[in-house]
Amino acid sequence: MSDTTVRVDSLPDAAVALLRAVHDALNVPLPGLADEDESEYAALLQRRSHDALAILGCVLEQGHDVAFAAGALRRWTADRPVTYTPWTDNGGAV
Repeated sequence: MSDTTVRVDSLPDAAVALLRAVHDALNVPLPGLADEDESEYAALLQRRSHDALAILGCVLEQGHDVAFAAGALRRWTADRPVTYTPWTDNGGAV
């Protein structure tokens, strides 16, 4: 392992775009207290996690273009929006 620190601003734009796409895909708001919200949250997080793993696998194992992969993950994420009621800090759901 290298002792050199690598920061995001030193990475190629395509690599940063992929990192941001993975972050955004997995950064979903917590669900409200209703069982249905919790179920939908879990399902959405699982689907988006699988999408992110598929994209990372394509890049790391198949040599796919990083910029294209980032765009594909963004499109897939947009196709899987939050449909449940998110948690709010005022004691419940929105």
